[in-house]
Amino acid sequence: VKNYEQALQDASAVCQKEPLLPKGHHVKALALSGLGRSKEVLKEFLYCLALNPECNSVKKEVQKVMCEVFFPASENVPQNLTSSVQSRLLSTRLMAQCQNHMNSQPPVEGGGSAGSPKNPSEKQDGFRNTNSSVFYFILGLHCEEGKEVLESFLPAALSTGLKRQFPNELEDAHDVNGPGKIPKKDSSPQRNVSSNVGESAELLIDVADFECALRMRLLFEPVTTPCGHTFCLKCLERCLDHAPHCPLCKEKLSELLASRNFHITTLAEELIFRYLSDELSDRKRIYDEEMTELSNLTRDVPIFVCAVAFPTVSCPLHVFEPRYRLMVRRVETGTKRFGMCLSAEHAGISEYGCMLEIKDVRTFPDGSSVVDAVGISRFWVLSHRHRDGYNTADIEYLEDEKVEGAEYEELTALHDSVYQQSVSWFASLQDHMKEQILSHFGLMPDREPEPQSNLSGPAWSWGILAVLPLERKAQLAILSMISPKERLLAIRRILAIITRKMDSRQELVNSRERNN
Repeated sequence: VKNYEQALQDASAVCQKEPLLPKGHHVKALALSGLGRSKEVLKEFLYCLALNPECNSVKKEVQKVMCEVFFPASENVPQNLTSSVQSRLLSTRLMAQCQNHMNSQPPVEGGGSAGSPKNPSEKQDGFRNTNSSVFYFILGLHCEEGKEVLESFLPAALSTGLKRQFPNELEDAHDVNGPGKIPKKDSSPQRNVSSNVGESAELLIDVADFECALRMRLLFEPVTTPCGHTFCLKCLERCLDHAPHCPLCKEKLSELLASRNFHITTLAEELIFRYLSDELSDRKRIYDEEMTELSNLTRDVPIFVCAVAFPTVSCPLHVFEPRYRLMVRRVETGTKRFGMCLSAEHAGISEYGCMLEIKDVRTFPDGSSVVDAVGISRFWVLSHRHRDGYNTADIEYLEDEKVEGAEYEELTALHDSVYQQSVSWFASLQDHMKEQILSHFGLMPDREPEPQSNLSGPAWSWGILAVLPLERKAQLAILSMISPKERLLAIRRILAIITRKMDSRQELVNSRERNN
């Protein structure tokens, strides 16, 4: 009946009562179209599309109404042209007028345009974003010609909308390389990742997306904490040396410390490998250089400053200081060896020491650990320095001198004699003393048939030296001897002195008992 006014009132009432009903907005748009109110028609059709994006008939109606709203000169298009050519021509006109409209916004104070960003590049990105989300969707470009026109006009319509603005791209950006920060390269490498949202949609991946928050470098061996933060494995372990908390949110990670269950985050590792392979290669090269430097067995050897250790003798250690926790972790994942030296008042560390090899590490919830280590060989300290809080040294290994002929026969007789003297002394100890020695050092090694079979000398001789009640200076002096004969003679003298003292003490006790 063409009663558009009544139809408009009824449709408006329906839209007010049911604002999410597409049919109500569609009827209202038809009524407004009959009244010639094109701009309101366009608004109602857009409501319909927002509520029902799959309605092709509405898309066509919107296309027609937008052409009427933006330029009424569409009737000048020759009627003898094909529909595809008409569509192409109308699309070109529409987009040209849209661009002219946006470029002709009146200026406001500050040099920007009303309702648009001050940065011209940001305005252009906003225009492209609008076209990518509206023009492709609303115009319903089912004609390939029209699609080509739109893509030639907006070559990066879909991809540029996803690009992030980095600080160095903004006019008012501040210097991000503040004190204590590792300077970044001038341009951040990016990778394009195809998306399932559309055929040409792409997501830009930047190195900054996969940087360790602690080291400000690309993640290497990424691990994720129970609280959801991801770090390089070595960076996280070093932070946990100082406190059992997440470096970012401070959540307690005692269980993770106790179990040492640091699993590599597979997804992050695969994404880095796939999309940032060049940067990963550079990162791995730096890591390998660091590990090579730490694994050298004669230069920059990590030194644990504590006591005198001996070759072949077990040396359990309780590690709780952050600097030594770092050192043990580095050694544990590398050579599993570190040096043990005494503290020296003026030199810093003693001139001689013993290389230890880690057999096992038991970690506790507070981050401390018990390290089961055993002596390997002796060394002489050539020079020493500090690295990340602990000592390192350039060393030279010590070996016993070799003897032959009559000297060898004399050494063999002395070797057998001192071994028997050591066994007799140990047997004369009280039971509780024997139990303490055995629980800490274990059984004394058996006598070797050949006294020069080991480069450091007979193993049993070092076992006796470890349990004898000697001052540290005396232990260090014997450790530095490279003559097996001198070392055996020193052990004989020490055992003779200790035996005399034990006999004297026992005679004094017996005398007191007789007097009582």
